[in-house]
Amino acid sequence: MPTPVILDCDPGHDDVFAIWLAAGHPALDLRAITTVGGNGRLEHTTYNARVVTELAGIAGVPISAGAGAPLVRTLAPADWIHGANALGGPVLPEPVVAADRRPAIDLIRDTIDDSAEPVTIVATGPLTNLALFVRAYPDRLPGIREIVWMGGSTGRGNVTPYAEFNAWCDPEAASIVLAGGLPFTMVGLNVTHQALVTPDVITRIDAIGNKTAAFGVELLNFFNATYEADQGMPEGPLHDPVAVALVAQPGLVTTVRTRIDVELHGAETAGATSVDLIDKLKRPPNAHVATGLDVEQFWRLVENAIRRLS
Repeated sequence: MPTPVILDCDPGHDDVFAIWLAAGHPALDLRAITTVGGNGRLEHTTYNARVVTELAGIAGVPISAGAGAPLVRTLAPADWIHGANALGGPVLPEPVVAADRRPAIDLIRDTIDDSAEPVTIVATGPLTNLALFVRAYPDRLPGIREIVWMGGSTGRGNVTPYAEFNAWCDPEAASIVLAGGLPFTMVGLNVTHQALVTPDVITRIDAIGNKTAAFGVELLNFFNATYEADQGMPEGPLHDPVAVALVAQPGLVTTVRTRIDVELHGAETAGATSVDLIDKLKRPPNAHVATGLDVEQFWRLVENAIRRLS
């Protein structure tokens, strides 16, 4: 039976491919999409989710807007990578599908309540919605099988030398979710930087020949250009679908059980994820952390999912 999944995201170029992989992989049953302010402002990330689901022919999946800002900080969208509307590059068609009127945390609650089995939440943005859910509905936490988060890093950052963007955007939320006791897996930059959008990847996606692939190629070309301008990487790392791939095909992403703490203070370190891979602090493990990726199989999963879309 497919794994029931809620995707909590901030589309964002790489979030788009996470949505398409979650909808197009037969091992996953995408039940709901919730949006959060992160890569762009909430009005843009919600609009973008509506655009890319409709364009790909994904029907029957409610899309609900969540938190527009971090719990205690000011939102600083990643427009230097994703553009002013969080999905720079292609002209965005006007979507017909409307957003669900329920707040994101209520859609998560209702999706859990409607499921005969626990639901996996894949989060590819700041964890603000999930922190609010943990606070608002602690009685529903047994309905969550696990949280798989694209965020953090065991080493380098990408918005500061130490912090990855999703963690940096709302470190307080990440800390709350980690403290909630749910099974938690972090898929950080140390792994997602292996999922590089090479010219061969773009050629292979373009050769699929459907509308989704053509739109995706426009996204990837813009994404690579901004990554080269900002970080000197002409082949951008497509972070977010790696978290979806971990759920879709266990074993494709290797993990270790360890301790994660999120740094909340410090001019240089706020948002850094302290991953104790050598058990130096002797604190109890609270998460799995991704350590490796089968890159070729990952791209096959992405290609095959896009083939199943329109």
